[in-house]
Amino acid sequence: MSAASAGGAGTGVGTGTPLPVPPGLVEAFWAYEKALMSNDVDALDRLFAPGEATLRGDADGLLVGHDQIAAFRSGRGGAPQRRIVQTHVQVTDDHHALVVAVTELARGGRGQQTQLWALTPGGWKVTAAHVSVPAPALDTRVWRVVGDPLVPGSATGGPLTGETVAVKDLFAVAGHVVGAGNPAWEAAAPVERRDAEAVERLVEAGAAVKGITRTDEFAYSLAGTNHHYGTPPNPRVPRRVPGGSTSGSATAVSLGQATIGLGTDTGGSIRVPSAYQGLAGIRTTHGAVSVRGLLPLAPTFDTVGWLTRDVHRLRAVGDVLLPPDTGSGSSELVVVPGLLGLADPDVRAAVEAWLGDLGLVVREGWPLGELGAWLQAFQTWQAYEAWSVRGGWLADRMDTLGPDVRGRFEAASRISKADADVAWDTVQTARTRIRDLVGDRVLVLPSSSSTAPRPGAGLQATRDATMRLTCVAGLGGLPAVSLPLRTRSGTPCGVCLVAAPGRDRALLDLAASLAG
Repeated sequence: MSAASAGGAGTGVGTGTPLPVPPGLVEAFWAYEKALMSNDVDALDRLFAPGEATLRGDADGLLVGHDQIAAFRSGRGGAPQRRIVQTHVQVTDDHHALVVAVTELARGGRGQQTQLWALTPGGWKVTAAHVSVPAPALDTRVWRVVGDPLVPGSATGGPLTGETVAVKDLFAVAGHVVGAGNPAWEAAAPVERRDAEAVERLVEAGAAVKGITRTDEFAYSLAGTNHHYGTPPNPRVPRRVPGGSTSGSATAVSLGQATIGLGTDTGGSIRVPSAYQGLAGIRTTHGAVSVRGLLPLAPTFDTVGWLTRDVHRLRAVGDVLLPPDTGSGSSELVVVPGLLGLADPDVRAAVEAWLGDLGLVVREGWPLGELGAWLQAFQTWQAYEAWSVRGGWLADRMDTLGPDVRGRFEAASRISKADADVAWDTVQTARTRIRDLVGDRVLVLPSSSSTAPRPGAGLQATRDATMRLTCVAGLGGLPAVSLPLRTRSGTPCGVCLVAAPGRDRALLDLAASLAG
C-alpha cells in the first residue's frame, strides 16, 4: 500500500519525501476491510479508536464518538459488498497516516473510503473516516416515482410558475396509482384517470409535479418510517426520523429536490415533519381544501396541508389552494403554560425564547384536566374510522402491513360501535370547548413534544406525547401553521400557531409577518 498502489512507501506531508509505511498499518487496513465485508461488528469496533473524538461520515451525515458509530454499525445489517481497486497512503509520521481507498461496488459504480489511522497502545486504529458511494438514480426511501417533471405546470403560467411539488402518495395523479405506502395496496390499485383537486389546482397555477413521495402506510403514523421502503432521511438531523406521515414530501423539500411538499394532516402529519426538519407547514381548516382524489384515513380529521422551506412560499401556495377566510379575529397571541409544559425542556425553551422576542403575549391557565380523555377519544374515533374505510380490504391482508401500523389497525378492528359512539360524543364536546377557548385569538404551542427522535424503541411514546399537543387543532378542526425554530443545541423544532376555523389566510399572513 503506497502513494501509487501497493508498495512500501507513502508521501511525507509537506516534504514530498517518500516515507515508509509504518509497520502494522497494512495489516490493520486489510483486517478492517475483511471485517467490513463479513459484518464482523466486534472486529470493526476494535479497529475504530475509542472515545468521543472518533468520527465517521457519509452522505447521511456525521457520527461523532465511538459509541454512536458502534450503534450505527450494529443496526445497519452490513455494508454493500465491494472490492478495493486502489489504495493510497499519506504518512504523517510514524504514528499517523491517511489511507484513501478506491472501491468498486458489487452492484456497480465506484466509491471512495478515506481513513485517518493512528498508532495507539492497542495497535493501529481509525480515528476518522469518510465513506462515499454512488448516489442512487432514485432514492426509493423518498420517492415512489419521479420525473423531470412528472407533470408539467400549466403552459399559460401562473403564480406558482417555477415551483416544484412533491406529492404525498395519497393524492391521485393521473396516469399513476395511489400506493399509500403499502406494496400490496399499490399492486391492486387502479390507475387514476384524474388528478386530485389539490394537485390539479397547483398545476393550473404553474407548479410542476416533480414526483410522488413515500408515506407511512396508509398515513397511520407520525414517525415517517416505512417497513417496506425504508425511512426517508432527515437532512437537518441525520439518522433521526423525518416525521410522518408526510415524510417523503418533507424530506424532498428539505433536500431541495422540490419547493412544495403536498401532504395531509390528520393527527399531526404536517406539523411534526415540519418541526423535525426545520420547515414551515400548514394544516388547513377541516374542509377548507377539497379532498377529492385523496385516499382517506379518518375523514373526521383528515385535512390537506403543505410544507415549504420558508413561510412566504407557504403563503403563496395558500393563495392558490385556500378559499377566502370565513372567520375573523385578532392577532393576539395566547400561551397556555399547561400545553407548553407538555414539551421537552429544550423545545419548551426554544418556544419561550421565540415568545420573548415578540413582546406582549397573553398567558392563560386553561382547564386541561380533560386533555387526556380528549386525546383518547381522538385516537379511538380516528382508529374506528380508519378501520371503517380500510378494514374491508385489510381484514385478510394484515400480514402485508409493517409491525407498527399493523398493531394500530389490529387495535382499531376491536373497537366496538358502543365505544366509538362514546368517543364521538367526547370529540364533539372537545371540539366545542377548544373552539371556545381559542376564540378570536391565536394559540401558540409547540408543534411537537420533542425534537426528532432516533428510529427504534420509544417512537410510540414520542407519538403519544406529541399527540397531546397536536390533537388540539385536530379535535377543533382548526388551521395550524408550524414555524421552524432551533433548540440551544441547534436542533430543529417548531412553534405552532392555531386559530379559529376559516382563518387560514389570516394565520398565514400573521406567520409571514412574524417570520420577517
